[in-house]
Amino acid sequence: AITIERFMEIVLAIVQQKTTTTITTTSSVTTCTPPPETKSEKTTITTTTTETSFHGIRKNVTAGELLASKIIDKKLYEDLNTGKVTVTQVREMDSVHKYLEGTNSIAGVYVQSTKQTMSIYEAKSKGLLTPGTSLVLLEAQAATGFVIDPVKNKKLSVEEAAAQGVVGNEWKNKLLSAERAVTGYKDPYTGNTISLFQALKKDLIVKDHGIRLLEAQIATGGIIDPVYSHRVPVEVAYQRGYFDEEMNQILDDPDDDTKGFFDPNTQENLTYLQLVERCVTDPDTGLSLLVIVKKGEFYFFIDEQTKNILKAMTTTKAGGKFQGQKVSLWDLLYSKYITEERRRELVQQYKSGAITIERFMEIVLAIVQQKTTTTITTTSSVTTCTPPPETKSEKTTITTTTTETSFHGIRKNVTAGELLASKIIDKKLYEDLNTGKVTVTQVSEMDSVHKYLEGTNSIAGVYVQSTKQTMSIYEAKSKGLLTPGTSLVLLEAQAATGFVIDPVKNKKLSVEEAAAQGVVGNEWKNKLLSAERAVTGYKDPYTGNTISLFQALKKDLIVKDHGIRLLEAQIATGGIIDPVYSHRVPVEVAYQRGYFDEEMNQILDDPDDDTKGFFDPNTQENLTYLQLVERCVTDPDTGLSLLVIVKKGEFYFFIDEQTKNILKAMTTTKAGGKFQGQKVSLWDLLYSKYITEERRRELVQQYKSGAITIERFMEIVLAIVQQKTTTTITTTSSVTTCTPPPETKSEKTTITTTT
Repeated sequence: AITIERFMEIVLAIVQQKTTTTITTTSSVTTCTPPPETKSEKTTITTTTTETSFHGIRKNVTAGELLASKIIDKKLYEDLNTGKVTVTQVREMDSVHKYLEGTNSIAGVYVQSTKQTMSIYEAKSKGLLTPGTSLVLLEAQAATGFVIDPVKNKKLSVEEAAAQGVVGNEWKNKLLSAERAVTGYKDPYTGNTISLFQALKKDLIVKDHGIRLLEAQIATGGIIDPVYSHRVPVEVAYQRGYFDEEMNQILDDPDDDTKGFFDPNTQENLTYLQLVERCVTDPDTGLSLLVIVKKGEFYFFIDEQTKNILKAMTTTKAGGKFQGQKVSLWDLLYSKYITEERRRELVQQYKSGAITIERFMEIVLAIVQQKTTTTITTTSSVTTCTPPPETKSEKTTITTTTTETSFHGIRKNVTAGELLASKIIDKKLYEDLNTGKVTVTQVSEMDSVHKYLEGTNSIAGVYVQSTKQTMSIYEAKSKGLLTPGTSLVLLEAQAATGFVIDPVKNKKLSVEEAAAQGVVGNEWKNKLLSAERAVTGYKDPYTGNTISLFQALKKDLIVKDHGIRLLEAQIATGGIIDPVYSHRVPVEVAYQRGYFDEEMNQILDDPDDDTKGFFDPNTQENLTYLQLVERCVTDPDTGLSLLVIVKKGEFYFFIDEQTKNILKAMTTTKAGGKFQGQKVSLWDLLYSKYITEERRRELVQQYKSGAITIERFMEIVLAIVQQKTTTTITTTSSVTTCTPPPETKSEKTTITTTT
């Protein structure tokens, strides 16, 4: 495919591209001979010019070609030439990236029941896709750039894909033919390289096949110019003869004959774009995956009517990469700012009538704003200063616009004012937020705030000690590792403390999402929706108001034992949830708002076996939720708490209540890191992020065996914390004072800016 000389050229181009930070296209070498006394001066100037290049689909693309293709304008081209912008900066612009690399094609499939990602060819081999559907999808991959291995996240030529077993050799020739839509077809009359559309017009390929591949190219960024190896805007495609009005009409108004792709779940004929829009995004790779559902499973996708409504709803208020642009709710919803889970949740809420289209837009804009604002200053002031002209007096106009800062709560945003009212932040911190001295991110990450906004860990799943396998609660029940009763109680505790958790994929889900994705079975959906109301709120049948878990318990809307169990789980994971404001509250605030009382506090403070609503399957003990959480191990990759399941005869490590009480009673003020200057117990240090699971186990066993004293235990832990928290941090703060000239007046204006 390439000669050894071409091989060298490509490698040199890559090295040059990766080692030049700021690229100036003209490099000059100047030799100057200074004048020797009375002799004449002689200057020799040698100028070498090289064209800046970008990485295209299969070969490099020059900046000149991008200009000629109307992908960049004259000003940006000149800025590149003068080094005002770099290749990297230009390449990462959405308007350029789209034509150089395209947008996502359908990379593989996602099997909803098993949560498995696999290649198109593997799905065909396992009978999940028909051979016809599989071939069409693979041809679309080849015709839009590369065959994709979604498991290894690799883009391959057809030759490479066949060699690596990503596709079978029986389809190699068909896929090489489709790949010519990228590399070009050979005109049999002139020998020139021609495009997919030109080959179609010359009857070198079958019409239906050609239309299908052309539609896939347009759906993934634009028609590919095989000569220059990048995509081109539609008007350039017209000019170069790669497209025409007739073909535009066919693709603009597709019927079932020209809808060349197929949804295996609904048996519908679709365009490639419609099928891409039904895909899910792999959170690790960003690839688009076609969902495969089994008969009877819930299949989530956005129907055409809803899609058209979302595309028609537009705004100019979005931030981030949409700043100052008119953008549709659809594009915002499918941007990088909205997660798969949140998208699904919002669409379901809209379709069920729970939110209006206007509220839908408000929520999405709030999420985009939150994710695109690094430093948020709640008060923005515009100051216009007119310096004193001669003897006239100085005039200063100050305009201040104030907006309320918001934080991400459990199910909706929480204002800074609400955090102040709930005594989660104090007046000084609130004012510092308003004046921009601290950011939302900084405040969110404070332990004293994070605890109430997001809570601490609930029991996310199980860890099977013998196989070292992590699995969900429901899967453990299905495999007979947990009884149905124990499993349901643990899942209800998850739902009542925020979300149902998939510990394998590290995903937090609403009950609806968890049931749809198979993380819990549909037979438990209603019970879990009931438990979830501890987060979203119960409806008071007399007033219609939203009330809390405790209030519902007092009004006998839920069974007492069940309510106590859920309330105890909330307190053990950060605090009682206020369903109106969607965050946890300190105990004294819960008292004030009627979410808790002294009688309930007594019940939870001194639990007996009747009120210990959870169960250790290894020791057969009834425990409180907090006691069971404290017996869990922490997943080193996700930080989730996992209940250990041991087989009969295996060693089960946990800290008994007597030892735990001793560790909690042993305190110090000498710890560093996040405990700097605080009184903290040995227990809290031991279960902090600074001590690994293995080290914790080792130290506890040494202490219990008498190998180390409690004092030595504390010394060792403090040393570990100190080691892990000692870094050199340099903070530079600059204060600038500007004094405008007072001319003939004695008035002085000082503007102080703190950075």
